[in-house]
Amino acid sequence: MSTSFYTRTGDDGYTGLLGEGRVAKYMPQPEAYGTVDEASAALGVARAGAQSEETRRLLLTAQRDLYHMMAELAATQQTAHLFRKVDAARVAWLEEQTDRLSQRIQLPNEFVVPGDSLPGAYLDLARTVVRRAERIVVHLLHDGLIENVELVRYLNRLSSLLFVLALYENALAGVSNVTLAKQVKD
Repeated sequence: MSTSFYTRTGDDGYTGLLGEGRVAKYMPQPEAYGTVDEASAALGVARAGAQSEETRRLLLTAQRDLYHMMAELAATQQTAHLFRKVDAARVAWLEEQTDRLSQRIQLPNEFVVPGDSLPGAYLDLARTVVRRAERIVVHLLHDGLIENVELVRYLNRLSSLLFVLALYENALAGVSNVTLAKQVKD
């Protein structure tokens, strides 16, 4: 028995939603869940490069949350509630993790220039992809295409956690964070 990795149903430039309906692949919903998928892949790269088992565990949990988010974003307005898993409790979990980890690091008073360690750089890159996903999901919320404000809050808090994790991984690597004002010696 052979498995096919393609369906050909999207060859016309449209994609199906979870529920009845098809939309153009460039529409805001596919853009949103596609960017969340990209964010999950960026978290996967960061997870693969992380030094800390704790970082890897947190990122995997966030990736699982993002899969639930993608399902809700891919649903029609009539069926979105059936896929709702990202809620205030998941946002609170992110806040708890961020607060806990921020106690272990020194937060800089200036903007940090990414790239002090490879694991930290992966996390900083993932943070920027999550921020882009957040902007797209905000667009859906403001246009009335989704109702769950917790999706926006989750992405916002996830970007904060990724920032703290980058600083944490930099500290584990024994490097100090380069800021806009503090230069690296040539």
